[in-house]
Amino acid sequence: MTAESTPEPGIPDEDGTNGPRHRAKGRRRKPRAKRKGLLVMAWTAAGIVVLGGTGAGYLYFKLNGNINSVDINQALGTERPDKVDNGSENILVLGSDTRSGSNRKLGGGTDDGSARSDTAMVVHLYEGRKKASVVSIPRDTLIDRPECTDTDGKTHAAASGVMFNSAYTTGGAACAVKTVESLTGIRMDHYLEVDFSGFQKLVDELGGVEVTTTEDISDPDSHLNLKAGTHRLNGEQALGLVRTRHGVGDGSDLGRIQLQQAFMKALINQVKDVDLFGNPKKLFDLADAATNALTTDSDLDSVQSLMSFANGLKGIDAKNMKMITMPVRYDPANPNRVIVAEQQAEQVWTALKNDEAIPKSATKGTATGEAKDVVSAG
Repeated sequence: MTAESTPEPGIPDEDGTNGPRHRAKGRRRKPRAKRKGLLVMAWTAAGIVVLGGTGAGYLYFKLNGNINSVDINQALGTERPDKVDNGSENILVLGSDTRSGSNRKLGGGTDDGSARSDTAMVVHLYEGRKKASVVSIPRDTLIDRPECTDTDGKTHAAASGVMFNSAYTTGGAACAVKTVESLTGIRMDHYLEVDFSGFQKLVDELGGVEVTTTEDISDPDSHLNLKAGTHRLNGEQALGLVRTRHGVGDGSDLGRIQLQQAFMKALINQVKDVDLFGNPKKLFDLADAATNALTTDSDLDSVQSLMSFANGLKGIDAKNMKMITMPVRYDPANPNRVIVAEQQAEQVWTALKNDEAIPKSATKGTATGEAKDVVSAG
């Protein structure tokens, strides 16, 4: 490849391909909740910059006290992929649902207080922080989960042929990170987790998010009913949109991921359009909701650390944040599950390790949820 033809870092404009898929007979499982969390960092940083300028130090400490953290490095020890020193960073972003407290009335499903993570994204920040890649990992992917030790020091045995999201349920954040590192061969530099109710509050504090749907969406499981057209979604509606599964596409988790990625782009655009700096109270309310919703790794467990991290994301917006789903195929033995398309997935992880563009061939012919163009930024 010549210098003139070398692509800039990023992901091809296509979010996967249109591989054929027929809905399986019978009912699928009810959907779990989905959340998004990366932009919380930018909101928090903006709030602290303004509040710090007013000398409102006590507000800083209030926000600082909101943040929960887990010591991933201590739990995982040294048996991890090497950190690549090429200026890039990789962040595992999870959505969690404890089915307890304020989450309980929102979630549906079982109400046993157990923790679940049904949204997982590897966010790769390229050198220079002008572009990012987001690779969603389907919760229904069948994987071999490695032995892992949780943050309480309890060891959990390895397991074969289990769903990806069982890692978080089994051993919490540390086990989820170890599983992703085992799956990708990439070291996760940071960990961010946003809870179910926190997502709803963040959208409401932002004043809603505008999206356009190209078809009617009706899903009683996620309590979402939208006619085709443009809508400003409040927190409850946004939560319904990123949870919905039966209302669009082929009814699979892959279709839901495509909706989530479209919503994230709309969310980024919304943040860019809101004059947060003109309203310090709104900034604080947003930062307060953001930090209350967050769990981070111990390297990001202060407002100062979050602010520094967020400042590095200011140059990234929807047009230079490319999103795909990890290459998978439907499991021939169970159409409600997917399996990793090994050779193509390796193309994805190799590109990220080298801080390069993911080739279009990585997603060619892989499974798709058939919901790519249902939702767009309003």
